[in-house]
Amino acid sequence: MNKNKNGFTLLEILLAVAALVILASIVILAINPTKQLADTRNSQRWVDVNTILNGVYQYAIDNEGALPGSGDIDGTEREICKYGVPVSSGDCEVNLDELVPEYLVSIPFDPKSTSSSTEYTISTSTTANRIKITAPIAEQGKTIEVTR
Repeated sequence: MNKNKNGFTLLEILLAVAALVILASIVILAINPTKQLADTRNSQRWVDVNTILNGVYQYAIDNEGALPGSGDIDGTEREICKYGVPVSSGDCEVNLDELVPEYLVSIPFDPKSTSSSTEYTISTSTTANRIKITAPIAEQGKTIEVTR
């Protein structure tokens, strides 16, 4: 009697599963979703600091060089408040609500911001009278700042 056995042995199934697990691990490491998300947030930070700087710059042009924020912008890096949040809230130091809606639709804030601060800072250079916006909580050791 010749029994014809069709199917896989336990060893063949285990080897196939092990190979799939190894391949899946390689793919997940190659994609690295944590890094991809951090890169996306950093890209948003670049857009935000440029948007804020453009709004402040346009405001200064239209107001004979005066900066928004009631004179709070100086050589010290100061945190920018979210739209509608007063400086007295304690989490932020500069209110740029004067930019909305003429220069900005709203004040951008960091993707990871959980306070009334945008998590972005603004300062001026005393020597060259330049405006600098920074994103101090940029991820992956990046430095995100624009100056004009």
